This record gives sequence, structure tokens and C-alpha cells, in this order.
Amino acid sequence: MTRLKTEDICHIKASLEKYNRDLIAKTGATLGQIAAYAAETREEKVCRNFKVAVIPLTCGRGIIEGFTQTVASITGFLGFNSFVTKNTDAGGVAEAVEKGAEILMMADDDKFVAINRVTGRVSDNGEATGRGYAAALDLMTGGLRNRNVLILGAGPVGKGAALALARLGAKISVYDVEPGCSNRLAEEVREKTGITVRIEEKLDRALLVNKIIYDATPTPSFIHKKHITPDTFIAAPGIPLGVDGEALPEVAGRLLHDPLEIGVATMIYDVCRQA
Repeated sequence: MTRLKTEDICHIKASLEKYNRDLIAKTGATLGQIAAYAAETREEKVCRNFKVAVIPLTCGRGIIEGFTQTVASITGFLGFNSFVTKNTDAGGVAEAVEKGAEILMMADDDKFVAINRVTGRVSDNGEATGRGYAAALDLMTGGLRNRNVLILGAGPVGKGAALALARLGAKISVYDVEPGCSNRLAEEVREKTGITVRIEEKLDRALLVNKIIYDATPTPSFIHKKHITPDTFIAAPGIPLGVDGEALPEVAGRLLHDPLEIGVATMIYDVCRQA
């Protein structure tokens, strides 16, 4: 999991309303509607009676200042009764349960999960972010069925994206700096969906020939102006942003990028959706 920095997230709570308006302008859908689409449900089928506890964890490299508060602000924006526990680690889990929280959200250096204590459902941020951005990209482009989509990065987010895009009917190609990762992703998608994924070996060529791009890498500023056309659409959950400063104005209205919002929204809808 990419380790965020405080400066990546400190603006989120104050800008959620504007962020939501921007999503509507680009995709025609709100944050909640995108999350519901990704979770294969409808907003009215998401149970908001659950209390959500976000628990700070001190293990590994420790707490990212503002992270738990930001996660709670996103779930609160979506209509959930959310709070950050005063205690950390096991004490935070105990506090959450004592205060009646049914949903526990917590992150360490390797995992960021949402857990529904009532149903036993667990949502992982990497997979949820992959699905959430795939859903948003499908909405932004007017539908991905039978359209070529290039996935950059074959990690957890890229894998979640590939499986979601396959189910949306997209024609998928993937590039990763480690060819073995691309091959493993392609094999998993084939086994689970029956869809064949094309392996791209040259990044620059792949960027030049593909107009719909899903950047799931932590690499900054490698998508340049020469790669952008009026028909280019980019979903970029990767932190930092892979689009360089010169290219950004050319694609700003067709670019989806945030550090937490879509992933967190998809996680909470995942574990709170009704059957």
C-alpha cells in the first residue's frame, strides 16, 4: 500500500463538497453513486445505520497525521455516523466495540481495511480503489465495453482494476516494470473472468496508442503532453500523480485523481451494502 503523507490528505475534509461537484461534472455521478456502482449495489441499498470507528494504528512507521480524521470525514460525508477512537491499536479496537461501532476501519503499512463485525464482510483498500476507479472511468467515458484500456501497474490496485474492467467488458492491456507481475495479473484475470489481457512491453508505445489509461503506479510525471489527445481519459489513483505538469492542462477535465476519496467510499459501501 502506498504510504500517504500528511500534505497529500490535509485538504480533503474541507474540499469534499467541491470534490463531489467536480466528480459530477466529469462522470455525471456523485461520490456515493460511484461507490455504489463499484460495489454493485444502489445507494438506497447501503445501510447507513452502522456506526463507523476509524482506529489509529502505531505499528510499522506509525500514524500519518490527519489520516484517521480524513477517513472519518469521508465516511461522514457519505452519511455515516463516524468517529476516530481516542485509543490506538488493541485499545482502539476495544473502544470501538464498547462504543457500539459495527464497522471498524484501520490501516498499517501493508493493509487498509474496513470490517463489518455484524456480517463478517471485509473490504481491502487496494482492491476497492481498483474497482472504484474502474467504475468512475466507465462513467466518465460513457461506457468501456469493447474499448481498449491500458492499465499501468500490476499491484493490488491494478489487479482490482483489471478484474473490474473485465467485468465491464473492456479490452485490457497491462504494463508493469516487472514483466512477471503483468503475467501474473493476466493469468488471474483469465482464470476468474475468461478475458485475455494483452501484455505491453514498451511503456512509451503503449501510452501513444492507448487513449483510455488507468495509472495504478506510484511513479510521478511519466505521462507527457505527447501522450495526450482530445480523446484521452485517465483514471489515476496512484500517488503521486503520473501526469506531468505540462500535460495536466490538456487532460484536466478528463482526469480522475485523488488520494483517498473513491477508495474509502467504495470500502464503506462494500461492507455496508445489503443483500
